[in-house]
Amino acid sequence: MSNFVRYIGVDYSGAKTPNSPLKGLRAYLSQGDKAPVEQLPSVSQNKYWSRKQLAEWLIEMLSDTRPTLVGIDHCFSFPIAYFDSHGLKRSWPAFLLDFQGHWPTDQDNVYVDFVRDGVVGHGDDRGGNSRWRRLTEQRAGGAKSVFHFDVPGSVAKSSHAGLPWLQLIRCELGRSVHFWPFDGWIIPPGRSVIAEVYPALWSARYPRADRTADQHDAFCVAAEMARADRAGSLPALLKPKLSPRERAVSRVEGWILGVE
Repeated sequence: MSNFVRYIGVDYSGAKTPNSPLKGLRAYLSQGDKAPVEQLPSVSQNKYWSRKQLAEWLIEMLSDTRPTLVGIDHCFSFPIAYFDSHGLKRSWPAFLLDFQGHWPTDQDNVYVDFVRDGVVGHGDDRGGNSRWRRLTEQRAGGAKSVFHFDVPGSVAKSSHAGLPWLQLIRCELGRSVHFWPFDGWIIPPGRSVIAEVYPALWSARYPRADRTADQHDAFCVAAEMARADRAGSLPALLKPKLSPRERAVSRVEGWILGVE
């Protein structure tokens, strides 16, 4: 028996501003046993999603009672070294608030590079080292550090742009949505879930067809989450093999769904 009835895969983008329509920002939805279908803004809006529009759409989708699993392709937290270097409490909710205060990348007309260059925010007070990697990134193999900017395959910009929107979703929906694993490794029955994903783990399993690379990443996330749930293998993905110490660290750093 499946735990969810809907599966949303998101390939994220940290380009431009929160209100900019982004060709690289894609969302696919699978319902029940149906193949994922791309979701686009309404006809009265832009052709492509902006980060702000996507966050508002996710809030709307997750506001009803249908259990939904959402996979988003950017880091949800930073390495323990970041917390310790800046003297921060090892708390994910506190991290989100602190990050948004220093990296206001959800504000209108703010580029990630504006914060990096000191035009807005206080990014210099919350920087990191590209050698710092989370435990889940080490386990995933090819996953890059959240501080590794301006290189192919980097998730640094998308993560620094996306984190404030996780804070918004959390504030708007409260405990009705479970942010895995920060709210716990075990998910209460009937609860919708938002998890970090790494499409490279799954993209080769599905023919690309006529999709762009960004479309395919979002498609394969939705498809694989749905397949794993129907096959009964999703619970194992949600309980990676970790020692008690590793499990405690990962409640702060986060974990990529599907990394063992």
